[in-house]
Amino acid sequence: MALRAGVSVLVPLLVLWAIDQQQWSIYAAFGAFTSLYGRNHVHLSRTRMQLTLAVLLTLATTAGVVVGLSAHRAWLAVPATALVAVGGSLVSDAQDWHPPGPLFLVFAFAARASLPSEPADVLAAVLVAGASAGFSVLVGGAGAWWRHARARRAAGGQGASGPARSGPALRRASYGEVARRHALRNGLAVAIAGSLATAVGIGHPYWAMVSAVVPLAARDLGQQVTRGLHRVIGTGLGLGMAAVLFALDPRGLLLILVIVLLQVGAELLVGRNYALALVAVTPLALLMVHVVAPTPAGTLLWDRGLETLIGVVIGLAVGYLTRRPVAAPTEAGSSEGRRTGLGRSRRVI
Repeated sequence: MALRAGVSVLVPLLVLWAIDQQQWSIYAAFGAFTSLYGRNHVHLSRTRMQLTLAVLLTLATTAGVVVGLSAHRAWLAVPATALVAVGGSLVSDAQDWHPPGPLFLVFAFAARASLPSEPADVLAAVLVAGASAGFSVLVGGAGAWWRHARARRAAGGQGASGPARSGPALRRASYGEVARRHALRNGLAVAIAGSLATAVGIGHPYWAMVSAVVPLAARDLGQQVTRGLHRVIGTGLGLGMAAVLFALDPRGLLLILVIVLLQVGAELLVGRNYALALVAVTPLALLMVHVVAPTPAGTLLWDRGLETLIGVVIGLAVGYLTRRPVAAPTEAGSSEGRRTGLGRSRRVI
């Protein structure tokens, strides 16, 4: 998976470097996020999921460019990103995305919406993000084909034993009360975090909006707190690495190599420890933005750290305030629960 993620971002960046259009690198990077999906799915299940994300990431990136055409983009981006978060959350729950939630859609849309655009950028976003996303799907499909071919050889050409797994089934109740609550809390957290960061005048409000949805990928409040702490701690450590990279000031092919290595490192670590993965994710995100909109390193580092803290705090507050109330058990229910073990309160967040 990590190798596919690295190849998916390497090739588009090399193409843009070869044609001297590195200002489009952010479109390619957003499209390459497609490769991060479907870790727990195989064959057609992964392909379907990645095709869905390829389309949605391309649309989110392009829509962000359209918002960036407006002189009022800073405030337009807030409610628009909240809508992206709501829609992404609903589709994620319906299709059992892995990684779950609307985080990458929010990032792609809000980051590009925060930057000024020209009309010609719309077509560039469609072509570059779409081509990069499509390439990621092909890379993912090639990996599945290679594993299937090896399984056939190991089985003496008779094919793998048993039918191919189709991946986790769609959750039947995904559009019920739980999914609606999940979507609305994502939208609410994004709207509050984005409004606060924009009103205060911090330079990159989309980082607050992205960080606000991170804890909410978990349903249980305890897991939300854990994800929030990982986000803050990992970002802090990642800012240290980013400061070193900004001081070294890699450019051209060296910058592409650094971005690819960070992408691979993030993918290798994310399944083991989210905080450690952010040590790679944080400088990766900062370098991507810096290529398109060069900003003093100190400003970028400060904005990222402060807005991450704001977003996580708001995300956790929304998660706590919108948690599902637990009904007090009746005396009979408590007695029955003690006998069967079913009387424990369960929260579905």
